[in-house]
Amino acid sequence: MTSEKPLVRIRRKRKESKKSSTAEEILEMKQDEENRSVYELKESIQSSFGQTADLIMESLKIAETDGMLFYLSTVIDNNQLQQTLMNKQTYQSNSSFDLKSKEGIKEFCEQLFGGSGFKFVYTLEEVSKEILNGSLAIAFKTFPSYITIAMPNSNLRQVSEPTSQTVIRGPKDSFVELASINMALVRRRIRNPNLRFEEFIIGNETQTKVFLGYMNSIANEKIVEEVRKRLNSINVSAIFESGNIEELIVDKTFTVFPLAFNTERPDTVAGQLMEGKICIIIDGTPFALLVPAVFTDFFISSEDYYHHYSISSFLRLLRYVSFMIVLIVPSAYVGILTYHQELVPTHLLINIMAQREGVPFPAVVEVLIMELTFEILREAGIRMPRAVGQTVSIVGALVIGQAAAEAGIISNIMVIIVAITATANFVAPVYSLSAATRILRLILIPIAGFLGLYGVLLGLVVMVAHLASLRSFGVPYLAPIAPFNSEDQRDVFIRFPYWGMTRRPSYLRTAQPVKQKNKGSNTPPDMQRRNDG
Repeated sequence: MTSEKPLVRIRRKRKESKKSSTAEEILEMKQDEENRSVYELKESIQSSFGQTADLIMESLKIAETDGMLFYLSTVIDNNQLQQTLMNKQTYQSNSSFDLKSKEGIKEFCEQLFGGSGFKFVYTLEEVSKEILNGSLAIAFKTFPSYITIAMPNSNLRQVSEPTSQTVIRGPKDSFVELASINMALVRRRIRNPNLRFEEFIIGNETQTKVFLGYMNSIANEKIVEEVRKRLNSINVSAIFESGNIEELIVDKTFTVFPLAFNTERPDTVAGQLMEGKICIIIDGTPFALLVPAVFTDFFISSEDYYHHYSISSFLRLLRYVSFMIVLIVPSAYVGILTYHQELVPTHLLINIMAQREGVPFPAVVEVLIMELTFEILREAGIRMPRAVGQTVSIVGALVIGQAAAEAGIISNIMVIIVAITATANFVAPVYSLSAATRILRLILIPIAGFLGLYGVLLGLVVMVAHLASLRSFGVPYLAPIAPFNSEDQRDVFIRFPYWGMTRRPSYLRTAQPVKQKNKGSNTPPDMQRRNDG
């Protein structure tokens, strides 16, 4: 009996030690369980949104209870948010809320958010979705679910309409001078956590904020890294507009052709981001940059995707024809009248020569006089007050052209050619391309005066060779025409139906070349019936 007592004591001590260790483990597990809602949400949000610049995560402590706030600064109402943060500071020091029960959480939300709509969500996917829709998410370590409070930014519709890239059918909002609003306009269209914005501070004196935006799941990481590298390598004293950034990051500066696409339309930026391109938003300007840019991008308008594909295809072909008219017609007129009169029908040639009988200048000087006059009137119409600018440019062109023709300085056919050329130049949807075309037109005119149509052809060959040598962040400028890719032709000269454009441009080498995994899911009903039959 006496020998069993020490053994019993040892067993009793072991049981007590097991009980104490088990209690400690239970306490630790309980604490881990309490912290799991906060840390799981934090890790999930960081994993979903990455290091995007507009994701804000702040710590929260109410009634000795730790928690965190999550929101996107670009899609949330800042005024309501500031009021919330003021209330948060008030309740952090003095609070008696029971944050372990649903009723206590409701009371807390009603007091802190002033009666704003809130709801409980239970999955991390729902939290991400609510944040993208403009909600503030809160997680407490003592409460297993999450709280979201709707605070969408309602001031985005007050932005102005586009001035340089207007459309008949499509969204009427445009970028403004505040980068935060511009990013919000893009996020409003792409509610996806894979949309990332990276912040750069460029300009040693101005400290301008520049944001690099891309779709993490689509964009080519090598191109993103190249853009990031070029932005980091900029070392200048001041940045005021996107044009300053464009000159500093493009592959070649000695060219009249734009190597970066500039736009003030959020829908254009959103559409190009979904194709795999990268946008650059600069604080202080309403124009964003899209790279890489290819030559055919400057003939495409965002309105092409809002009309029927047959109408969009016709308008796109019209833009290409207008580009050739602007580029070739004045120089071809000079070359034919100077060296190749035999190419003109006899009756038309007689009429042209009769009109030019009293003109004291050769054809090349006549064309240059009219072209320069019209360029002066165009620039004057832009710089004058908006109320009278358009009237002065139109009336001035009519009066000066009519008076010059009656005075015998120019011929009537010259007025017609300059008017057609100037009108066709306005068809270009992007101003930077129309400006480049005007410069090339003025270069081809004197060449045609010296060499005739052979000079025009030689100038076009040199232009095409120059285009073939250009690159935009490593992408050939003439892609997908040269090098030719048949699959990419569905959205170049004509636009295929929306359900038929299932692949992204191959020259971008995106992470997801196919837009829709199931190609048959977007087939129209008539095509489905035809396939089923």
